[in-house]
Amino acid sequence: MDKKEQSAAKSTEASPKSLPIAERGINTGPEFASLMSAMMTDLIAGRITPNIANATCNAAGKLLKVVEMQHKYGKTAAVAPENVLKLTG
Repeated sequence: MDKKEQSAAKSTEASPKSLPIAERGINTGPEFASLMSAMMTDLIAGRITPNIANATCNAAGKLLKVVEMQHKYGKTAAVAPENVLKLTG
């Protein structure tokens, strides 16, 4: 087996389990929990680097802050739909 075949086989085996979850998007609490759980598993298994995990956790913290602000300061969609913070389009 040459180096290209070894690299291809290794990249297939080392595919992060959290990637498909992230690509679908995070719109609900259970999706967020699934992503974070899969990321922890990927990190421990060495499928993602600590830098990627750190960046993802920082972004996740900001996402949670948006949800917190929406809950605290947002208005209901019936009152002012254009002012409600949305996580996705």
